[in-house]
Amino acid sequence: MTNAARTTATIDRLGHQGDGIAPGPLYAPRTLPGEVISGIAEGQSLSDIRIETPSGDRVQAPCRHYKSCGGCQLQHASDDFVAEWKSDVVRNALASRGLETEFRPILTSPARSRRRATLSVKRTKKGAMAGFHGRASDIITAISDCHLLAPELMAAIPVAEDLAMIGASRKAPLAVTVTTSNMGLDVLVKNGKPLDGPLRIELAQATERHKLSRLTWDDEPIGMEQPPMQSFGPAQVCPPPGAFLQATPEGEAALVAAVQEIVGDARRVADLFAGCGTFSLPLAQRAEVHAVEGERAMMQALEQGWRKAKGLRKVTTETRDLFRNPLLPEDLNPFGAAFEAVVIDPPRAGAEAQVAELAKARVPVIAYVSCNPVSFARDAETLVAAGYRLNWVQVVDQFRWSTHTELAASLTLTR
Repeated sequence: MTNAARTTATIDRLGHQGDGIAPGPLYAPRTLPGEVISGIAEGQSLSDIRIETPSGDRVQAPCRHYKSCGGCQLQHASDDFVAEWKSDVVRNALASRGLETEFRPILTSPARSRRRATLSVKRTKKGAMAGFHGRASDIITAISDCHLLAPELMAAIPVAEDLAMIGASRKAPLAVTVTTSNMGLDVLVKNGKPLDGPLRIELAQATERHKLSRLTWDDEPIGMEQPPMQSFGPAQVCPPPGAFLQATPEGEAALVAAVQEIVGDARRVADLFAGCGTFSLPLAQRAEVHAVEGERAMMQALEQGWRKAKGLRKVTTETRDLFRNPLLPEDLNPFGAAFEAVVIDPPRAGAEAQVAELAKARVPVIAYVSCNPVSFARDAETLVAAGYRLNWVQVVDQFRWSTHTELAASLTLTR
């Protein structure tokens, strides 16, 4: 058998998934622009990659799990390169729609700051193992020294392994989502064995043994030592299990600060895709807020947090599917008491239908928070065409070493 021929190529750029792209195109993971590499071509992908001429932006990955773990894509690149690349992803998405704006310096969360992660946990012959899947692989890599997760989350690894010993099958790994809270770890388990009496007892004992704030098993509550409260401004909120939260405290603080600056002195604010109140409750320190979200449990958590907080202005809630039933101009201008600003923080798909209605409603100020530069650029183009000015963009990197990019943007009506 002869060895497969090696192909030599020069990397032109990085794609949105973080892979280097050479002419062809050929895709090569964990490479950088300008690098000369060689590898074995398999369709459009290169494997067995060797770096023949490294980039000046190449660094030694800080985490010893990087080669086998799929949790990060960019640890081989310098912090300055990643910051500029992520800003350029947003800049290029806007340019594809004919848009330009001021870019503020990117704000990057520190290492070991992620407060939430979903661990894959499987039974083994000797016990159990928790970690992340390798790149495009079913193989789980143990992460005893992860540089992403906060220390409190690292402490959850033996907890997740214990839960697997109790309730995982040998056929499929558990998906254990762990979130830090003010009261301890909030744990949600998926893909576990069906609950019965003995399993419920064992899980309840594990909740007590590990001093978990809350344990939920396939949407069934098991135990709650103390409600897993999250702080949103002066309010304390107990989110439903698995509810969306920003990935790091630093990332959340950066986005909240940007939104507060954009909203300014507005007295009535609508918060669309409001979640459990990440923006609504801090904003309620100065404005009346109407929060809209598609999941009723999150609206209930927000409302309870507001009622128990002191010093906040009026917050109203509405459970509404904003994809199928967006707020209309008359909803945003009720009886002459128009909203002076709108905050919108949609999922990755963006908010095409809702943005079309916002463009008609002509709310003076819009704070747009996005986790997808492509859908954001599409929605921004709609608003600019309707008379809005895109004042500035603040890129926020709270998914360090990944290809994920978030932002907050300021838009004001000019005509």
